[in-house]
Amino acid sequence: MLLVSTDSFFVRLADVDGWSIAFLVALCAVPVQFGLHALVGDGSVRDATKVAPKAMVGIASLAAVSQVAFVLAVTKTDVANVVVIVAASPILAAGLAWAILREHTERRVWIAIGITVVGILTVVSGSLGGANLTGDLLAVLAIVAFGANIVWWRRHPELDRFVTLGLSAVFMMVLSGPFAQPFSLDWKAYAAIGAMGLVFNPAGRIAHTNAPRFAPAAEVALFTPIETVAATTWAWIAFSERPSASTIVGGLVVIAGVLYGTVGAQSAMRETAGRSSTI
Repeated sequence: MLLVSTDSFFVRLADVDGWSIAFLVALCAVPVQFGLHALVGDGSVRDATKVAPKAMVGIASLAAVSQVAFVLAVTKTDVANVVVIVAASPILAAGLAWAILREHTERRVWIAIGITVVGILTVVSGSLGGANLTGDLLAVLAIVAFGANIVWWRRHPELDRFVTLGLSAVFMMVLSGPFAQPFSLDWKAYAAIGAMGLVFNPAGRIAHTNAPRFAPAAEVALFTPIETVAATTWAWIAFSERPSASTIVGGLVVIAGVLYGTVGAQSAMRETAGRSSTI
């Protein structure tokens, strides 16, 4: 989450249009992801694509939409607005898992979904009638695509992470390419995009997609608010971008919802396990 929180910082630092940033970040990510597969992956890229090709294309497409929407959102609204809205993605994923995978969803999670929706509406309400509304709505699109992506990953844990993320970078290039002007930027923009695309973004995405393999999804979700707090802090310190009152209130509501749905769920699971072992 700390690595992911730098995405909005580098987008702000580049200070160019979102389409060009998305294209160049993807251009950097393609050799990184496929190079990592060559170093530590199992088998060839060709073999990896044969495991579940339709699922791989679906996951890569959702990841591409989510990433492009996120980058565009950061260029069109306050960083705090974007990361507060994105913070709701684990709870949204739980709802989508119920709808798509028919996974059992506790009453606590449904309450948490309601709380986070109120928080998101609070953030967006501060942008109604203003220039930030488009960016806020793009952030909502990003979390919908991201939440669906998490659910699909859970259904297909056998997919190769590096190859799938590499394919999503290719799709990002296809999606953003027609609107980008990537080869007329200044050195500061290229340096910021290079740091984001070659180091921080790939490392963050690899860590995030692998985390559910080693810890329960609810436990992984506990760390989501770190991005919200850290990204808002970077923007405040580096660019004097102070969050509005509605964003602060909405952010607190969203974080409360996420913690209620995840910390509470973990506590309930431990309590149930304790009673079972006693019996």
